[in-house]
Amino acid sequence: MPKRKFPMTSRQCEIAAESYTACLLAQSGYDVLVQYGANQPHYDLMAVKGEERKLPISVKGSQDGGWMLAVGYKKTGVTYLSAIDQWLSVQRQDIVYAFVGFLNVPLGQAPRVYVARPSEIAAQLKAQAFGRGHCALQEDSPTYYPSSKNKDKVPAEWRYSTERIDTI
Repeated sequence: MPKRKFPMTSRQCEIAAESYTACLLAQSGYDVLVQYGANQPHYDLMAVKGEERKLPISVKGSQDGGWMLAVGYKKTGVTYLSAIDQWLSVQRQDIVYAFVGFLNVPLGQAPRVYVARPSEIAAQLKAQAFGRGHCALQEDSPTYYPSSKNKDKVPAEWRYSTERIDTI
């Protein structure tokens, strides 16, 4: 099977995802501090609102409808559910993930953005594949991959909104 061609390189996708997430956070009243440089540890953006609200944000962009999160923990003899638990065990308690989906987004249109805490993400990863678990978060398998036997979707309540980011 030939490798799929995407409009952006993986680095361009990362930059676009971080930039768009910073834009949304600013529109939601947050001051946004950006870490520049390849592979900054733990988070990409720091969102600050008022004196008390400080959110480290890890941004993940995708052009294929999924985000590989716990994949590195899935090894021979390790179940999907155990790999997900291992992934969760190394996550910061205060981190918020922003998932930015570019699949089927025309040039000039806004990507889809979802925000979630690691515990929510782990629960979703475990629920995927009919409860067997899957190490990659799937945005919308029924729409983007209709022939897939798995019918996994990111929960609608994760969709970015000012209310969601303010209360997460």
